[in-house]
Amino acid sequence: MKRPKLRKASKRLSCSKRYKIQKKVREHNRKLRKENNKKGVSKRVKKDPGVPNSAPFKEEVLREAEQRRLQIEEEKERRKQAKKEERAQKRKKEKEDSSKETDVKAKRARQDENETLSDKRITPDRNSKQFLCSELNKVIDASDVVLEVLDARDPLGCRCPQLEEAVLQREGKKKLVLVLNKIDLVPKENVERWIQCLQQEFPVVAFKASTQIQDKTVRAKKSRIVASNEVLDKSRGAACFGNSCVTELLTSYAANTSAESLRVGVVGFPNVGKSSLVNSLKGILACNAGVKRGITKSMQEVHILKNVKLIDSPGVVASPSNPPASMALRSLQVEDGQDSVLEAVRTLLKQCDKNQIMLQYNVPDFRNSLEFLTTFAKKRGYLQKGGVANTEQAATAFLAEWTGAKMSYHCKAGENHCRPAYLSDTVVVEMQSGWDLNQLKIGNEETLKGVKFPNPASSIGFISKGPTAGLLTVSDVSEGKPAVGSTDTETERNDEPEQMAEDSNTAEEPEKPQEVPLKKKPGHVQFQSAPIDMSLSRATSDDAYDFNTDFK
Repeated sequence: MKRPKLRKASKRLSCSKRYKIQKKVREHNRKLRKENNKKGVSKRVKKDPGVPNSAPFKEEVLREAEQRRLQIEEEKERRKQAKKEERAQKRKKEKEDSSKETDVKAKRARQDENETLSDKRITPDRNSKQFLCSELNKVIDASDVVLEVLDARDPLGCRCPQLEEAVLQREGKKKLVLVLNKIDLVPKENVERWIQCLQQEFPVVAFKASTQIQDKTVRAKKSRIVASNEVLDKSRGAACFGNSCVTELLTSYAANTSAESLRVGVVGFPNVGKSSLVNSLKGILACNAGVKRGITKSMQEVHILKNVKLIDSPGVVASPSNPPASMALRSLQVEDGQDSVLEAVRTLLKQCDKNQIMLQYNVPDFRNSLEFLTTFAKKRGYLQKGGVANTEQAATAFLAEWTGAKMSYHCKAGENHCRPAYLSDTVVVEMQSGWDLNQLKIGNEETLKGVKFPNPASSIGFISKGPTAGLLTVSDVSEGKPAVGSTDTETERNDEPEQMAEDSNTAEEPEKPQEVPLKKKPGHVQFQSAPIDMSLSRATSDDAYDFNTDFK
């Protein structure tokens, strides 16, 4: 709709008003003239009469006046030209100064660029595997005692033979202690079996780190409100068990040694709880910790007592030759973008019982990992535009629960435990000497009494793939393709179509057209679709499609 134009105000006046204004103006002008006459100021400019004709030497006077006028004009022109030249010189000077400034700036920029390039050459990338390995070696060299933190849900899978062998071979007779963290996510019987099993090699400490350690400023603010602070301290996440046992063990060992201060290195794979252990022993937020893996990038020293110093370290870099399940839980390939989250979830689901997964996540029966993630995403509300399930977000949440301190799953301890080759009887005796083992046993029993353990029926059974190989030296780090032994996922994927083909041949079904392989896009995981019988008859045991292909 066109906006209506506003009419301008009219300038028409009534005659009486117009005459009144004119009269006022006349009076005002008359008043001004009178005042000027009194002061002797005339408004009119008197005309120059010039030289009268009767004046003697009229021509000479006029000539002199003309010359004076020309001189004045020349002087004006000269001044004008001088001003122009002055302005031009000023502009030229400004231009030269600006060019000098630009040259200086360009030179500084080149120097800064060269300095940054030299710094980049000198200081390596903090996210690179070489830098993480060098920092881990620094922690091992600087430590008198090394605490290897293990996730109680899969203690054997969190052990690194290369790390343990490196600690035993270093000079200075370093001691190695195993810390079984996250015991509140595992049934009590399972924790006791693992402690008995691991005590045959190294001293073992049961520990449950606090996940709600706060900064000093936050604690000072919350301490004013006593009621709310008490509620926070009683929560399950804020409780810490086993810290007194660890501190007593370290102080007693430090008293027996002749060193002035005991340096204790904390090592292990990503997200086993190294920084949380340091924060729990210190009592404040000394190191950054979180659900995301690989937060700690360099070594960090924290004093917990006068004579005891803890050294936090980055996670051990997992070797690409490990099985896919170990890589999904303990490597940083998903965070670095080298592996897909969907593929990591697929490998984890293969190591679990399908019925337990259905009960734990309250989802119906599913045929493969993609169908599970679709139902899981809809249940959690991870939806894209148009109500489509966001499987990427669901897979990320699933993996965060399994690597973080939320999901309860456990691995059974082996009855016939075999020692690794680098652990002889003399090494085991040497590692257990110098510690108060009776005090350690009493401390572990007290820790197990205080922790609230989950019900075995609600914990998911997980198949461990054994110790995880790690990379400690820079020469071992391969930034390229993984080793040949790491192609388990490809063989597992290829097993399903071969089995389906054999079943279809035995059933004498007609040949089906071959599927054209699709080109893989970067960041996209291609799930193999199995041939589905479109007939209305019920599926029998001889059908070509096996509904439990992912769970053998």
